[in-house]
Order: sequence, then structure tokens, then C-alpha cells
Amino acid sequence: MSNKKKIPNATMKRLPLYYRYFKQEENNGNDRVSSKEISEALDIDSATIRRDFSYFGELGRKGYGYNVGSLLKFFLEHIQGNNVKNVILLGAGNLGSALLNYKFANIHDKMNVVGAFDSNQSLVGKKINGINIFHTDDLEAIIQQENVEVAIMTVPMEAGQESAERLEKAGIKGILNFTPIRLSTGPDVTVHSIDLGVELQALFFQMKNK
Repeated sequence: MSNKKKIPNATMKRLPLYYRYFKQEENNGNDRVSSKEISEALDIDSATIRRDFSYFGELGRKGYGYNVGSLLKFFLEHIQGNNVKNVILLGAGNLGSALLNYKFANIHDKMNVVGAFDSNQSLVGKKINGINIFHTDDLEAIIQQENVEVAIMTVPMEAGQESAERLEKAGIKGILNFTPIRLSTGPDVTVHSIDLGVELQALFFQMKNK
């Protein structure tokens, strides 16, 4: 998409919510929805929805709404992509194990978790939710072998930057970072950080000011 850089970050963050909603509507047998219905389901005002979709052209028709099948196809082709993304998880401790037990297909049906990595020998060789846990010594080899582009990183804070540099050198293009530090990477690597402490503080603030 040539206009990708013009799309606000807030809009980009809402796109997975829209995709999940349309996927659910398809599963429910619905073939079209209105912006009002989307608004009520996702608690996003209709004007914001129409503005978000306007960045990608005319996705709906006035008086008709949005065609569920067409929107799903659009998201798959232009946002998620048609190719399956191979993903690894680095750090299979408590948080990493919890993420592995989550149904990743519910997040992204074009994502394939090919393995997890940890230096803890008591974890190496085991499986969590059917996903093999390898030693971190094998990290680069499996990234190359499986053509992995994305890494979920749940290592201890003190190992965060070193791990990110190692992933970058191995060819990783996207990192979902759960460590509470700001990672320094090159321009070819996209990092999305999730700091659970910050998210909790934001929740407390919203509760206090509701």
C-alpha cells in the first residue's frame, strides 16, 4: 500500500479488532454489517470506524453497510498478507509458557509458531501446546531453516537488548517485545512493545477518571 505511512498508529492498532469482528460475523453466518453494528460490538464510535476504513478506499456502501466476505478478503490480502508467517518465541518461562498455551490461530490465522527457545535445561526438549522447546543455542539455525520473520520475546529484562540484537542478526524482521525495556534495533526491524506494568497503570488511571 503506497499510502501506508499516512495511516495513523491508532488506526493500525484497531485493524486486528476489525478483522476479528468480521471473522466472527462470518462464522455466525452474517454476510453484511453496518458501521453501527461494528461500533456497538467493539465500543468504537461509528465516525472513527468510517474514518479508519476511509484510509483504504471505499470499503462499504451507504445504505448497505459492509460486506463481510469482501472485508475479510481485503484484510487478508492487504493487511495480514496471504503468506503464512513463521514465528518463534524466545523465553519459555512463566509468561512465555502462558502465551504458548494461548490459541494463536485466534489472533492471526496466518501465523505458525514453529518453536520456542530457552536456556533452562529443564524446559528444553519438552512441548507446550504441541510446540517444541529448543535450546537457545539452536536459535539461529532454526530461524534460517524455518524462514522465520517474527519473534515473540519474553526473556528477562537484563537479557532483552542482547536478545534483540541476536534476533536481528539472525534475520528477524519483527519483534513483539514483552520485556519492560526499550529495544534498540536497526531500521529494518519493527518492534512492538507490550509493557504489562504500563498497561496496568493505564487501566488504573482510566478507572479513577471514568
